[in-house]
Amino acid sequence: MASGARHVFGDGSGPPIGLRFADRRAQWAFVLDPYLKMGELFMEGRLLVEQGDIYQALDLLLGELRGKPEPLPARLLHKLRFALRCFAQRNGLTRSRRNVAHHYDLDGRLYDLFLDHDRQYSCAYYDREDLTLEEAQAAKRRHIAAKLALRGGERVLDIGSGWGGLGLYLAGVAGAREVLGVTLSEEQLALARRRAAQGGLADRVTFELRDYRTLDGAFDRIVSVGMFEHVGVTQYRTFFEKARDLLAPDGVMLLHTIGLSDGPWFTNPWIDKYIFPGGALPALSEMLPLIEKAGLVVTDVEVLRLHYAFTLRDWRARFLARREEAARLYDERFCRMWEFYLAASEAAFRHQGAVVFQLQLARRQDAVPLTRGYIEMAEAALERKERCGGLAAAAE
Repeated sequence: MASGARHVFGDGSGPPIGLRFADRRAQWAFVLDPYLKMGELFMEGRLLVEQGDIYQALDLLLGELRGKPEPLPARLLHKLRFALRCFAQRNGLTRSRRNVAHHYDLDGRLYDLFLDHDRQYSCAYYDREDLTLEEAQAAKRRHIAAKLALRGGERVLDIGSGWGGLGLYLAGVAGAREVLGVTLSEEQLALARRRAAQGGLADRVTFELRDYRTLDGAFDRIVSVGMFEHVGVTQYRTFFEKARDLLAPDGVMLLHTIGLSDGPWFTNPWIDKYIFPGGALPALSEMLPLIEKAGLVVTDVEVLRLHYAFTLRDWRARFLARREEAARLYDERFCRMWEFYLAASEAAFRHQGAVVFQLQLARRQDAVPLTRGYIEMAEAALERKERCGGLAAAAE
């Protein structure tokens, strides 16, 4: 404690973890609103980890809290935040652009410190637990491409195209005739366009700074990876209705999003304030009724449980290994913020209801094969193409 008093908890097993509060106000702040204040206090250097690290502390705390009721004041605060989330997530065109810029228009060198070479900034796919991050992200690309059931020659829309890796893969390896990727990040757009030009795919893969709500036309395939979390609860219906309008009658869509396995809830206030403003994690019970009302058919649902915990573990290890470089780009407070973000996210995927949903959607029941065997067959075929050359980035 700030006074020097020491409190010991636990049965003595496991690695020791030591926390220290720098002042009395920090203690009260932590007690009154730990979901917001723990991260802030760590960033400010007022909650110090003197034994172990911040991930070990969060892993222990969330593991111990799992399944246990919280105190009444905490439950009341949670209910208030849940009730107000629709007001906090009114993500119109202007606000959506601003929210994206907050996170994705950071110095691109930061992301090179911890992402794979393809800058895949979403959950990797560990079909074996011993995969490296590079291998798991390559497996993710194959898994998504396989679920799109590409036959060759399709026109594809990538909503939230990031730095362009998936769009380039779909054209360069998976056989798409044309790919349009849309993003609200100027930094992502610039790099994606350079990569398309350098890879000789600029005539087939186009990237635009554009909100999906302004699109028109028809696409044979639609994919969206790691973007739906930024839509906000007030825009879920709009998203699915727009997707239905853009999808060809015999088309297929693959939605890859972080979500909640234990029902609708509010966004963690620290994450909302410092990392992903305006974001929300959907529950299946929120998405499925709106998918049905939009006129879309759910043809496949897969829940990736610990895959993102493994991804974040690898990102965190890479970031910490190059932490000094991050400090030169920004400062020590930023490094503590980023470390807390990666650690808290990993702990949430291990101990709370955070998972990744992959929803395959269509307008017709017969848009995809009757059984799931085609997914594994397509993954194997794509891996063979990569080994034979394919897209240069896929073979790195």
